Amino acid sequence: MRISADLLAEIVEHARRDAPDECCGFVGLKDGVAMTVHPVENTAHSPFRFTIESHELLRVMTEIDDGYGEPGVIYHSHTRSEPYPSQTDINFAANWPGWEWLIVGLASGDEAEVRSYLIEDGTVREVPVE
Repeated sequence: MRISADLLAEIVEHARRDAPDECCGFVGLKDGVAMTVHPVENTAHSPFRFTIESHELLRVMTEIDDGYGEPGVIYHSHTRSEPYPSQTDINFAANWPGWEWLIVGLASGDEAEVRSYLIEDGTVREVPVE
């Protein structure tokens, strides 16, 4: 995925704003390029996992579609660990085949670390964020 510094900064700011809980949201793409960021509320309000209400999911998918984009990236944060998919993330990803998982790691303090992954059939593969 390619993403502008401004859109990536929006995601990192969302992660910092929601800390110590995980944040979550979606990125709208067009031809593999990030076009829009869509934060949603983590209704679990937890530092260890996130949940998204179905009406929020429908709203975001409609926004992305109305903007002539395509969904394809779910983002969330890890506030206490490195930005690598947890077993909870891997289990959750089984319901979202083909989606990219962008994770913002805040465990190191001031510097956010951002990584992205494809998770398919329980296998995690890092993909570049450009």
